[in-house]
Amino acid sequence: MSSLIKEAFQQLYPDKPLKYDVSLKYSRKFKAYNANARLYGNNLTFHLSKDWKKISKDIQIGLIQELMTKILKDKKKSMNIELYNLFMKNVHLAIPKTKTDEILEQSFDRVNDAYFYGMLDIPNLEWGSDSTSKLGSYEYGTDTIIISTIFKNAQQELLDYVMYHEMLHKKFKFQNKNGRSLHHSPEFKRMEAKFKDRDLVEKEISKMARKHRFSLKRAILSF
Repeated sequence: MSSLIKEAFQQLYPDKPLKYDVSLKYSRKFKAYNANARLYGNNLTFHLSKDWKKISKDIQIGLIQELMTKILKDKKKSMNIELYNLFMKNVHLAIPKTKTDEILEQSFDRVNDAYFYGMLDIPNLEWGSDSTSKLGSYEYGTDTIIISTIFKNAQQELLDYVMYHEMLHKKFKFQNKNGRSLHHSPEFKRMEAKFKDRDLVEKEISKMARKHRFSLKRAILSF
């Protein structure tokens, strides 16, 4: 497996010797198409989800190069990195849509009709934990929107705003700029600002989150 890393490195740095001890491992612990890299001492280790095994060598090299440039704090680009980014922006098309929830689906449909002309294809929809710090997320590799359970009984517009934010991530994916992946582009922010009564809704969400944290703290103290 280390030969894949060596090839990725040589393509990026043809005039440099690879001075690291490298290893590549595929893991079942990761969610679909997740990966990370670690540099400790002279050891450079890459961990990829098992889903990457079935993906072409060129795209895997692009992923390794993307991780490599981040961990080495470089801004180099390559055709393989472009292939990898193109793959990640379109992988949602092949992901089975097997997870949903009635409340989340109703929210998705409301937001889709109001802001996307009903044109955004529905992803997997899941409730997450009762987090007040991570209110929602969109996973590219599994095409899944995950919403904190603190919104299960919240006002409709509060849930819809968090749903809208994650749907924007699904729509815009990410941009690559100066060696970094930009997830909140100027276009993203302009469209996010179009949500009805956005400032008021954000204040209500902050108030609800604080109230939830206070209730949780009080419950822990009284246990």
